[in-house]
Amino acid sequence: MLHRIERLLLDLACCAVVALGALITISVALRVTVNGGIPDTIVMVRELMVMAIVLPLAAATTARAHIVVEFLSNRMPLRTQGWLVVAGGVMGLLALSPLLYAGWNEAAHAITGGSYYFGQLNLPKWPGRVLFLIGMSFCWLRLLLLVIGDVRTLRSGGVPQMSQTTTSSFTEDGDKS
Repeated sequence: MLHRIERLLLDLACCAVVALGALITISVALRVTVNGGIPDTIVMVRELMVMAIVLPLAAATTARAHIVVEFLSNRMPLRTQGWLVVAGGVMGLLALSPLLYAGWNEAAHAITGGSYYFGQLNLPKWPGRVLFLIGMSFCWLRLLLLVIGDVRTLRSGGVPQMSQTTTSSFTEDGDKS
C-alpha cells in the first residue's frame, strides 16, 4: 500500500513539473506577444515547486537514492557500514521531525485561519501547506520503516542495502526484481 501512495506522490510531482513548464512558457509567451500574463504566476510557480520537490521524497527514500558520500565508509567492514546507514537514517528522522512539526503548524493555521495569497486570484494557502505536510510525513514514515528494517537485518547477522548503487533494481511497482 505504501508503494502505491509513494507512486501517486511521484506522479503528482511529475504533473507539477509539467505544469510548471507550461505555466512559465505560457506566461512568458503572453508577456512577449500581448504584453499580458497569467495572474498570480509567481504564487502558482512557488506552490508547484514545493510539490515538485517534496512529494517524491518518499519514493527517493525507498530507492535509497539520496546523495551519499561513501569514499571513507566503503573502506570499513560491511557491518560497520550497515550501522552507519542506520545512524544516517536516525539522523534523517531527527532532522525531519522539526519540519513535520512546522508543517503541521502551518497547515493547521492555513486551514483554520482561511489564509490566502494577496493577488488578483486570492489563491488559498492551505493546499500547498497540506501537500508539504503529506510529502514530509510519507518521507519520515518510509525512513522510519527503513531504519527498523535495517536494524532487524543487522541484528539477524545480515547487512542492509547501502545505497542505490549497491541495491538490486526496482520495478515500476516498487518491488525488487
